[in-house]
Amino acid sequence: MSEMSSQKIFDVLGIPIAATHLKQAADVISKWQEHPAPRYVGCRDVASLMAMVDDPDLLKIAKGAAMNVPDGAPIALVGRIKGYDVTRTCGPDLMEKLLIDPSYHHIKHFLFGGKEGIAEILARKFSSLGAQIVGTHCPPFRPLTEEEDAEVIKKIKDSGAHIVWVGISSPKQDIWMSAHFKQLSMTLIGVGAAFDFHAGSVDRAPKWMQKSGLEWSYRLYQEPRRLWRRYLILAPKFIWRVVWHHPKKSAHG
Repeated sequence: MSEMSSQKIFDVLGIPIAATHLKQAADVISKWQEHPAPRYVGCRDVASLMAMVDDPDLLKIAKGAAMNVPDGAPIALVGRIKGYDVTRTCGPDLMEKLLIDPSYHHIKHFLFGGKEGIAEILARKFSSLGAQIVGTHCPPFRPLTEEEDAEVIKKIKDSGAHIVWVGISSPKQDIWMSAHFKQLSMTLIGVGAAFDFHAGSVDRAPKWMQKSGLEWSYRLYQEPRRLWRRYLILAPKFIWRVVWHHPKKSAHG
């Protein structure tokens, strides 16, 4: 099931990206709750997109999303170059918007992911700001048994949540969402490091760096050993591929 056809989209290396803004994306997700259905949303930055374009299984997952938002500034830039009205819509900002803005306080949220205790910290933080947090779960860093998996699905279903925020990492979170969204019949949104940012366990770049597309350099400075390949190899590779890749403009745009 994909709802991308009802939105303005543009193609980036074969992956459909929503031509959207932060509030517009939040409004679309909020509107979905009037008609609950199995859906998942991908927050596509350069690293996750590059991991998906060359893997048929991951590419299928990306194409099956109800919406892929442009998490990375370079991805939003590709959309603007193609003539679309689009700005960066990253996972941490989308999460903050839907949880803190009073316009969306009717929505019930479940927090799935993060290191031990992180989801509980977030639940207290966002609840104090008016959000309805109806459950949390921190999965172990290993594959779940069938029994454990069934227990988690039951816990999420029984919570009555409208949205499940999945903070594992990409592509693990995308694989998990694709495997479980039909069982849950609600909206799943993969936001990766957003859990750590909002819990304060990882510092986020200053606002001016976020707005100028330089957040990647701050992240690289923080974790050079873990992120050097993402920003120093995958990012240039992405630019090269985009320059030499000329897909047809989407018929839905």
